[in-house]
Amino acid sequence: MDDKKALLDSLKITRDSPPPSEGKKRYGWIILAILVLIALMAAGLWWGLLSDDKNIAAPAGQNTAAPAAAKPDTAQETSQATQPNETSTAATKERVLNASGYITARRMATVSAEITGRVTEILVEEGMRVEEGQLVARLDDALARVDFDLAKAQVSASEAAVKASRANLAEANRVLTRVSQLSSANYSSIADFTQAEAAVESLTADLARAEANLNISKLQVTRAQERLNDHEVRAPFAGVVIDKNAQPGEIVAPGSAGGGFTRTGICTLVDMDSLEIEVDVSESFIGLVTPGQRVEARLDAYPDWIIPAHVIAIIPTANRDRATVRVRIALGEKDSRILPEMGVNVAFMENR
Repeated sequence: MDDKKALLDSLKITRDSPPPSEGKKRYGWIILAILVLIALMAAGLWWGLLSDDKNIAAPAGQNTAAPAAAKPDTAQETSQATQPNETSTAATKERVLNASGYITARRMATVSAEITGRVTEILVEEGMRVEEGQLVARLDDALARVDFDLAKAQVSASEAAVKASRANLAEANRVLTRVSQLSSANYSSIADFTQAEAAVESLTADLARAEANLNISKLQVTRAQERLNDHEVRAPFAGVVIDKNAQPGEIVAPGSAGGGFTRTGICTLVDMDSLEIEVDVSESFIGLVTPGQRVEARLDAYPDWIIPAHVIAIIPTANRDRATVRVRIALGEKDSRILPEMGVNVAFMENR
């Protein structure tokens, strides 16, 4: 039995172990590369921590040594660099209250006619500057012109009547003088003298009536002229037209006298020299505001432009719904960039 086993063992073919596959070799290289990368990252982290420890310790030493080693130029540059911040801080300390409001005009009017009439011509446009008394628009004045011409004709007739009365009175005075002379010489009766006196008195009254009628006619001319002038709409003050409310052919009327199909105004006029600021200040802080107080204003449209201003008045009434008090502020500068209804932010400065 043992001999057979030995015989079989002698007949067995011995083979070498198979070589490792290519996949296993590649996997091993990948693991090795990962390990090397982890080691490098750990070394870099350790170096960074060491550098941070050195940097943290440096300012403490610089604080003691830097003043002795600092040059005059460096110190001057440091002072100049901190100066703007100090100025800004000082300006902030001067401010006691901030508020926002709008640019308003104290003189703004809707230019309208004094009578109801049809517009025939408008002589202004938006943005146009007009002077006080300048013609803005004309209304249809055909009927008013006829009345004016009629009044002038009545004046002429009254003047002619006055001339006739004066001539008649002069003749009556001559007759009275003749009759008086004849009566003194007993060549005329008392009745003739009395009749001549009565004629003079009557003609004197006629002359007075004619002169009164002449005065009435002249007043009628003045009235007709005023009515005619009412058909010319003129600017009540110097300013800028900001809105054109009517067109030729439309009917305009003062107020709402003409009904719902009429215009109430020709244009809207603003006096740019009357612009000021109005802000609402909370009741809780109104005690920080006083008349004459300095104010710095910044328009929302030009936030970098500081406009000097001062408080004109504090309106002596409060808004119950908003719990605010209105404050009027005068602008220290007049500029074409400042327009009505612009938003503005103001800073009330500390009184000195």
